[in-house]
Amino acid sequence: MAKALKANVLYTGRPGRVLRNVYIVWEDDKIISVSREKPRGVEEVFEYDEAVVTPAFIDAHSHIGMDRAGEPYTEGEANEKYDSILPVVDALYSIYMDDKSFRESIEWGVLYSCVLPGSGNIIGGRAVAIRNYGRDIEEAFIKYVGVKAALGYNPRSTTEWKGTRPYTRMGAVGLLRKWLVKARDMLKLVEEGKKALEEIEPEIRMLFPIVKGEDVLRVHVHKIDDIAGLIMLKKEFKLRVTIEHACDVHTREGFEKIKRENIPLVYGPVDAFAYKTELKHEYWRNIRYLVEVRPFFGLMSDHPVVLQRNLYLQLRFFVRFGMSKDEAISLITYNNARILGLDDRLGTIEEGKWASFTVWSGDPFNLESYPLLVVGEGRILHEEKT
Repeated sequence: MAKALKANVLYTGRPGRVLRNVYIVWEDDKIISVSREKPRGVEEVFEYDEAVVTPAFIDAHSHIGMDRAGEPYTEGEANEKYDSILPVVDALYSIYMDDKSFRESIEWGVLYSCVLPGSGNIIGGRAVAIRNYGRDIEEAFIKYVGVKAALGYNPRSTTEWKGTRPYTRMGAVGLLRKWLVKARDMLKLVEEGKKALEEIEPEIRMLFPIVKGEDVLRVHVHKIDDIAGLIMLKKEFKLRVTIEHACDVHTREGFEKIKRENIPLVYGPVDAFAYKTELKHEYWRNIRYLVEVRPFFGLMSDHPVVLQRNLYLQLRFFVRFGMSKDEAISLITYNNARILGLDDRLGTIEEGKWASFTVWSGDPFNLESYPLLVVGEGRILHEEKT
């Protein structure tokens, strides 16, 4: 039986499209209509005094469930340490859904996460999109969304870990190039019938989708020189990549370069402490250049670096520098859904999409506002009792 919600203000997730005094109607897990007419024949209509509705928030880069709240940091599982090239590692299997951070995220409307391995390795493993409200990892799983890689300081800071390790940035690029060349050359032998697929070691086989341009390499980079290096590798191997972080980019020209290359950017985390040299230019005012240039980008929490429940608070800087509220909301809804390849089901409130949204007590950009009702795929996940 269908249910409905009256939205006094609806941020649909699409920039420039804010609706007023409409009803969202859903049945099971799907939205079946958004209309100004009060629906008939529905099981229940949720109405509030001043309901402001947003799509479910999506965190495009996090380690939630891997580094867990209330547990010793030594039990964290964001980085595997047995080698520096780990395409066979899968983040899903180090997520614990009983991490209490999931509960807090749900209470603040963050219902979906891209969980990636950390950046201590050059290739850290597969990234996965999950439901924050899954009871276990099988129920939480949505889809794989690329392979984590890292350039810059982090992979050269782990020389005490096992395997072949770089001591310099050029060493990290050299190791990445070596494995990309191996995968490219071995793929050619397989395609020419000179090698059987079963003869190829799993690490190489797992890189075939990367060198074929079928899978995305999600690359940790902060400094513009590392980003330029990534762009050169992208061109050399015809890779599909995303830039993850870019917090040290501090000029308009840096963001213009990213925009020219048409590379999606997952920016952030905003409000994190600049704890290393490659973040010496990190500054919240750099966001002005990002807003002015507008490469295609979304936002991350990098949880636990910034708590995922506070993801939406980053939006205040983008509004400060001239972005409209509806476009700011799209950074953690529509844009993140597109970057993760989830926009066929998430990111906007419209017919056919998953019924996943949050009802706020007022404008979510006001500090007084908080979620009254959180719905995920048609299920009530949280209801604030006043």
